Order: sequence, then C-alpha cells, then structure tokens
Amino acid sequence: MANDFFNPVRSIYGAGSLASLPELVEGRKAALVTFPEARALGLVQRIERLLGPSLVQVIDDVRPNPDVRELRALYESFWGAPEQADLLIALGGGSAIDTAKALMVGTEDGGFDELVEALAAGKHFTPTRLKPLIAVPTTAGTGSEVTPWATIWDQAAQKKYSLHLPQTWPSVALLDPELMLSLPASVTLQSGLDALSHALEAIWNVNANPLSDTFAVAAVQDIFTTLPALMGALHNVQLRGRMALAALKAGMAFSNTRTALAHSISYEMTLRHGLPHGIACAFPLPLVLARAIGRDAQRDAVLAQALGPLTEAPGRLSAFIEGLGVGTRFADYGVSDTEAERMVAHALTGTRGRNFIGAHLTEA
Repeated sequence: MANDFFNPVRSIYGAGSLASLPELVEGRKAALVTFPEARALGLVQRIERLLGPSLVQVIDDVRPNPDVRELRALYESFWGAPEQADLLIALGGGSAIDTAKALMVGTEDGGFDELVEALAAGKHFTPTRLKPLIAVPTTAGTGSEVTPWATIWDQAAQKKYSLHLPQTWPSVALLDPELMLSLPASVTLQSGLDALSHALEAIWNVNANPLSDTFAVAAVQDIFTTLPALMGALHNVQLRGRMALAALKAGMAFSNTRTALAHSISYEMTLRHGLPHGIACAFPLPLVLARAIGRDAQRDAVLAQALGPLTEAPGRLSAFIEGLGVGTRFADYGVSDTEAERMVAHALTGTRGRNFIGAHLTEA
C-alpha cells in the first residue's frame, strides 16, 4: 500500500533565529498578530526594530480560544484597512496563530459571516483573497505553525469550528526557543502536554503512516525526557529548544493524520467545563491508550516503540501526567461517571473521534 506524507511549511529552528525575520519578509508590508502581553515582554518592540517601516500594522489583543464575536470585528477591520499588508506574522501560541489563519483567507467583500457560515454548514470555502503567513510560536505545544488547522470557537452556541483549507498552511515556521523563556510554568505545562497529545493521537489514528509514526514516536520520547526537566528549569534555553523541537515533530506527525479521540473529548471539556486545551486533551490520554491497545497489531507495535511494554503503558502514562500535577480521571474535573460515559460516546461520533482506530469497533 502506498503512503503519502505532505507538509509544505519551511521550518527554521534555533536560538536567535528570529533575526532571520527581515530576510523572510523581504521588504513586504507586514501585519503582526500577537497576544496582549507581547508588548510588555518586549516582543512587539523586537519585531518593530527588526522590520522597521515594513511593519504596517500590529494586532496585539488576541485572546485565548478566539471566538467568532471577537474575530468578526477584527477580520472585517483587517480586510477593510486602507493600507493592506502583504503578509501576516503570527507571534504567540495557538490562539495567535489560529487568529492569523482566519485573517489570511479573505472573502470578496471582506465580510466574516460568509466564512463562518461555511464552517458551520461544513461547506467548502474558497477564499478570493489570500495573505501568506509566517508563524513564530512562543509556546512549544500547539504544532499550529506546521499545520493548516485553526480552531474557531462560538461560545454562545457552545460549538467549535475547524478551519482547514489548502490555503491555510503557513509559509514559514520560525522557531526560536529564546522567545519561550518568559513562559510561565502553567503555560509551559499545558503546551507541553498538548504536544504529547498530538504525538500519541497521531499513532492511534486510522490515518497514520510510517513517516508520521517516525515523527510521533520521537516526539513522545523527547517529551517524556524533556518536559519534567524543563518544569524544574524554566529559564534553560537548551531545554526550551528541545521542547520546541519535540512539539514541532508532534506537529509534523498530526499535520497528516489529524487528531483523534482525546481531542474530540477535549472540546466539550473546554466548552462546558472551562478546562485549558492542553489539560483537556492530555488528561484522557491514559483512558484512550487503554482503549487503543489490542485494536491493531501494527499500531500496538508503534505505541510500544513510543511508550515501552504495553502491559504497563497506561499506568506509566498516567504516572507521567499525574507526576506533573495533572489529574487523569474525569472525576478530577467534577465530571460524573455517567456524564463521562456520555461524553466519550459522543466524542467517538465526532470528526476527530472517528480518526481513532477503535471508533468503528466501538460503534459496532
């Protein structure tokens, strides 16, 4: 059987690599999309010094989990601006990069509702205008810098939409671990566990292939050795670099497989229980692993490469996550057994849940 792996993103990695940004921009007019604290941390000023007059717009009010109500005004202001930027630079975590991905695909009249209505109806959307994107992550976890996906939330309707188009791949992923040194412990942990989830979800996945497996196994092993050490040494640039590379490998893995059951569970935990995304998709990993083992001999072999002997793997995975201070039971988050069973059953029917290798067997 032929295997197909595709990732068009140019990746630039290493401490100090932010200095290559002017060369990447090449004198074009750029709009920076970033988070509110970026200016206080001096990050906006660094971009301003690097790009000078090429930086024509700064959007620095991106909030976690971008919501359609906030995005609508931002989108229409961006596409209606009298001086149009030629490209976007996203500086931040998943929310900043997701916001930039929403901004990069323009409708004919610059209205946002056409895009949202297509996402809500599951219809194909073809942008009439497009801005290339340089993704500069300041966290090590989302993998969004090397994937075409963006999550858009509709809190009022208790829904989330997945934006993924051929046009929403970033052009460049620029990973500089020095930008991650200011991350607090909580965000470091959440983003690291998000990366672990991406890697494991790429393994117990119906879309897995040998190359995605190679990235995923390496990411799991790197995270197991690096994340606990990093949590005890947040200002260690070498450890930050190792986690950034692990998160990149995980992103490369799920850029071709998409995520699976743990992420499907996570969306409801975030919408209904307010759980941060990294925690929401990591706490059910041992439960999902236990369901995955024995479903497919080839997947078992890859899981064993990543986690060691499978008879002990769920317990080892639970101990790893709990050792970082994160509970691995629904009850730890106030969810009853009955609600948990309903949530898992519902998650298996979702788009991501159906990527899980045991989904069709569970339904049967």
